Amino acid sequence: MKAMRVAAFGAPPLPAQLAEPQLRAGRTIVRMEAATVGHIDRTVWGGKFLRHPPFPYTPGVEAAGVVVASTLHAVGQRVWLRGSGLGTLFDGTWCELIDAPDEALGLLPDAVPSTLGSAFFSPCTSAWVALHDIARMRAGERVLVTGATGAVGSLAVQLALDGGAHVIAVVGQAAQAAAMPPAAQVLVLGDDPSEALASVSADLLVDTVGGPLLAAALPRVEPGGRAVLVGYTAGNGLALDLAHFLQRDVALLPLNMFRRDAAGRAAAPELLARLADGRLRLDVQPFALEDAAAALDWIAQRGHRGRAVLVARP
Repeated sequence: MKAMRVAAFGAPPLPAQLAEPQLRAGRTIVRMEAATVGHIDRTVWGGKFLRHPPFPYTPGVEAAGVVVASTLHAVGQRVWLRGSGLGTLFDGTWCELIDAPDEALGLLPDAVPSTLGSAFFSPCTSAWVALHDIARMRAGERVLVTGATGAVGSLAVQLALDGGAHVIAVVGQAAQAAAMPPAAQVLVLGDDPSEALASVSADLLVDTVGGPLLAAALPRVEPGGRAVLVGYTAGNGLALDLAHFLQRDVALLPLNMFRRDAAGRAAAPELLARLADGRLRLDVQPFALEDAAAALDWIAQRGHRGRAVLVARP
């Protein structure tokens, strides 16, 4: 079978021919139809994750496909796959046949395309858990979302609106405003984030980018409010004036989806139902399996929309 293999940290993924996996106890073999290229894959690939599979390895934490052999799941069943060591402890999903732990699989409704089934879990469940499990968002609250055109940010905007919040969606450029739901208040950053945010007041901040934008957005949270920290694509440092911060009494709440995987899996059926009937939207950008290196580059570009997905050729 064909698989994309990485020989060293930062080395380009290259195609290789591997032996087809054989069915083992506790495992399911899935014919891959789509496999996501995400920031966690870049982190593992770049040697910045806490752990990684032995070299050479096949990357990929998420995918969707069809069961071809299993003692637990029905052959022919459409499934999504995520986590349970895929692409972090052992070979992952960027291959034609995925050897996955049984518990990594979930049922994929017929109405959800494989590309979307592969890409949905991380951003959809992250946005859902950030709002409902960590922040305990309430209807009527003012929710400020940074990185609102990104995968997690765009879903946080949609889910917060659906939950009855007043949403302030932060985008980098005026042209991106058209991508936001009509019910959201859109704020364009321009050249000076602090100046752009000066008139904003929020009960809850969902920050998906970190760096200087988080530093500018955090003071806009009202005393007693909450800030959920989701990502750090714009920088992983934050300097705090502790005297000022303590007086404001804002709770900083980190999102760690590895620890909250059970909550994400519990929410997955509802999120898939919303994707199937159009209540939620997630953009995906397809790449051929052999173009995994280009997909890794694409997700590192500022301003890209949606998620990169490798698709198997028929």
